[in-house]
Amino acid sequence: MNRILSIDLPNQQIAVQPGVINANVTAAVSPHGFFYAPDPSSQTVCSIGGNVAENAGGAHCLKYGFTVTHVLEMTIVLPTGELVKLGSKAPDPPGYDLLGVFIGSEGTLGIATEMTLRIVRRPETVQVILAAFDTIAAAAQTVSDVIAAGQLPAAMEIMDRLSIQAAEASVHPNYPACEALLLIELDGPRAEVDLQMATVIGLAKKNGAWETRLAVDEHDRFLIWKGRKAAFAAAGRLSSHYIVQDGVIPRTALPAVLEKITQMSAAENLRVTNVFHAGDGNLHPIVLYCGDNPGEEARAISLSMRILDICVEAGGSITGEHGVGREKQCSMSYMYADPDLETMQRVRHAFDPQNISNPDKLFPTPRLCGERSRGAYVPHNLETSGIAEIF
Repeated sequence: MNRILSIDLPNQQIAVQPGVINANVTAAVSPHGFFYAPDPSSQTVCSIGGNVAENAGGAHCLKYGFTVTHVLEMTIVLPTGELVKLGSKAPDPPGYDLLGVFIGSEGTLGIATEMTLRIVRRPETVQVILAAFDTIAAAAQTVSDVIAAGQLPAAMEIMDRLSIQAAEASVHPNYPACEALLLIELDGPRAEVDLQMATVIGLAKKNGAWETRLAVDEHDRFLIWKGRKAAFAAAGRLSSHYIVQDGVIPRTALPAVLEKITQMSAAENLRVTNVFHAGDGNLHPIVLYCGDNPGEEARAISLSMRILDICVEAGGSITGEHGVGREKQCSMSYMYADPDLETMQRVRHAFDPQNISNPDKLFPTPRLCGERSRGAYVPHNLETSGIAEIF
């Protein structure tokens, strides 16, 4: 199911099947001056169906929003076999926002077979700047300062020294050798972007940026983003094994949480490299380890899950775009109280009364999660809620 079904340029819409690759959506409309905004690092291989399942974001979700912002209508096959349409090609349809419920549900509510997506007109001007810092805290402070100054960049990304080294070895983007690299992209009318860039550069220098480098052309911009998007795969140059996590924190908590991660990394004697969507506080700490060393994988997994705990404690979330799946089921009961999880299960049961759609995903169970800090989630009335089969 990998066909583009229709393109409606006057209404800025494109209809696709779930197997269409993310980058191919932009490729289909780019000659007409449009693009599809959600751009995960895996956009050359990930599908729109997968993006819908996880509510994927990417570097440009700061300004343009996540997948849920760009899906207008979907055709869904429910677990009961019914074919339904959610959403509407028209803006703000009446009734419940079932489209918003479905997006990010990780296959637990049914299967999407067609999606109508919103496409965006390319801005007049796009500018990208690199800013090099001696500390990751200074780079993170610049992110907060830029937003506080009333600026809304298209993207703001931070890479630490290890991730810079890995990207350099992998795709040679010519990054400066520094402790923290801040990438900021601005887009819009030229006069507006020029004013915004002056503000951004001033704030970066105020926080100690010792190099600010503006991309000179489209190729330069492409190379900068190629290095950032290669960061996860490039981590294989740093270690034989690694775990990529996906927590979210308030922007203002970035310096404190990153310092805490550094302390935890040192205590466990495991390296952690950070590359993340700084503008919306979506962290992607990469825990490096060697699976051949006895007990090291277990320590790496434990460290990665404790990083999620501190994200929750800082007022954030256990996932921004990678989803819960099985890996983070137990952390759901750390983030949510029992009534919250109970309500989610009621919604799930309305779509899937027989619990046949990804029944072992997303929600915690006593069998798996008895050791989590806030205990395992157990529905208060398994029989009447109709979800006893899960356990």
